[in-house]
Amino acid sequence: MPQQQADSDHATDYAAALEIELSDQHGKTRRLGDYRGHSAVVYFYPKDDTPRCTMEGKEFRDLHEQFVALECAVVGVSTDSAESHLAFATKHGFPFTLLADTRGDLARAFGALHGATADRATFVLDREGRVVRSFLEVSPRGHAQQVFNFLRTLIESHRMLGG
Repeated sequence: MPQQQADSDHATDYAAALEIELSDQHGKTRRLGDYRGHSAVVYFYPKDDTPRCTMEGKEFRDLHEQFVALECAVVGVSTDSAESHLAFATKHGFPFTLLADTRGDLARAFGALHGATADRATFVLDREGRVVRSFLEVSPRGHAQQVFNFLRTLIESHRMLGG
């Protein structure tokens, strides 16, 4: 069973990470802080166009409209180049942003760097950019659905409480 934890008490640990500038698959400079005002799912993965990373990306792709309906951005991150990300996203029809963390700065800030490669780990950020859940030691099959279920429950609970 994948390790999971709530990280809201460690939110300040990630504040600087929200300002790290990286290129997306189109060469546009982005920061996780740009997603403030919306929830965001940030999933780290080891390598473009490998079987398990492709499976994980396709599952996020297939649920993308449902994430959008919850006002949640999906952001994939690996240490591959923007050019590699563009080929990967184009080949598999990924409608979400892929960030090129070529130096591993973002992965390192989230504790998701193993050597020069990102570990498979996912973080759910709330509208203020705070990490409200982390999924560590991720198994790709069914992971996107697991993250979506968590997010939907979180948002529905928030709405029920009048948020």
